[in-house]
Formats: sequence, structure tokens, C-alpha cells
Amino acid sequence: MRIVFFGAPGSGKGTQAAILKDTFGIPHISTGDLLRGHVARGTELGQKAKAVMEAGQLVSDDLVLGMLEDRLAEEDAKPGFILDGYPRNLAQADALGALLARIEQPLDVVIKLNVPNEAILERCAKRFAEQGRKDDDPEVVRGRLAVYAEQTAPVAEFYARAGKLVDVDGVGALADVTARILAAVRSAA
Repeated sequence: MRIVFFGAPGSGKGTQAAILKDTFGIPHISTGDLLRGHVARGTELGQKAKAVMEAGQLVSDDLVLGMLEDRLAEEDAKPGFILDGYPRNLAQADALGALLARIEQPLDVVIKLNVPNEAILERCAKRFAEQGRKDDDPEVVRGRLAVYAEQTAPVAEFYARAGKLVDVDGVGALADVTARILAAVRSAA
């Protein structure tokens, strides 16, 4: 099973991906984790990324795609994977499609978690109060939601046209959301 989790920041992608990882026995691949791992290990890609990050710039799509290609070549990703937080724009969606075609691992489904912005702001404010994560600060979250609406939301239409997108209500008890996702994944398989 090859799955992309898609949705606004704070919609529950990481939480649900971690649950499905155990359910399906496939890796949960976060591009942020990949990036941090390459930097920590000092790989060639990590050294390039570190130099870019230290200069205060965003890591290029090509670098991230290279890291992703390396990760998908690992043995545990052969039966499938769950991507979380990638692709974030149309160029990345095109590049991911080309990569997956080249390695003959086409996507099975793109799960879009639909959560209203008000609910996301409430979730993140609660996490910010409990954990103090800087990216959960309400002002930061509002900015991230604006970037999502402008740059990332159009990716949903890209996958809808390809017949891969399934909308799932991401509001409610964790187990209920998981059940809706599992039903969507099974119906797409």
C-alpha cells in the first residue's frame, strides 16, 4: 500500500500516519524527519541541506526528492509506504509522480484530512499550551494555514484529477477518524 497523507498543518496527518504504519506494517516517511536524519548522519545530501539551512534558505525540491528516493529504495519501503507532508506544491507532486513511475511504485491513494481552520487553531493552541512547540503558536499556525491555502491546497485537485484523492473527515475522536481513513484506504485498494 502506497499512501500520501494530505491536509493542512495540524489536521492530524502525522498522528494518523503513525497509526496506519503499525496497521499496514509499512514505514511512515516524513520529509522533515528525512531531512533531519540526513543532516545528523552527515550524508552528502545532508551536508548540502545543512549548508542551505544555515544560510536561512529553504532546501530545494531536488534535494528533498533525492532523500526521498534514497528512502524509498530501502527494503522496508518495498511493500509500501506512507508519505506525510509531501508533496507540498504542484512541482513536488509532478516530481513525486515521475519518481514513483521510475521506481514502479505508483500511489494507491491520497488521503486528504478535512479539518476546519477553527478546529486546527484550537488543536494547535492546546498543544502549544501543553508542549510549547513554537510551530503551534496561534500566529505561526495562521501563517502556515495561509501558505497551505496558497501553495499546497491546489495539490488536492492534481490528485483528484488523477483519481487518487479521497476526502476524509478529520474531526472527531481519534479512533473514529482512523476508522474513516481505514475504510477509505481499503476502498481504494
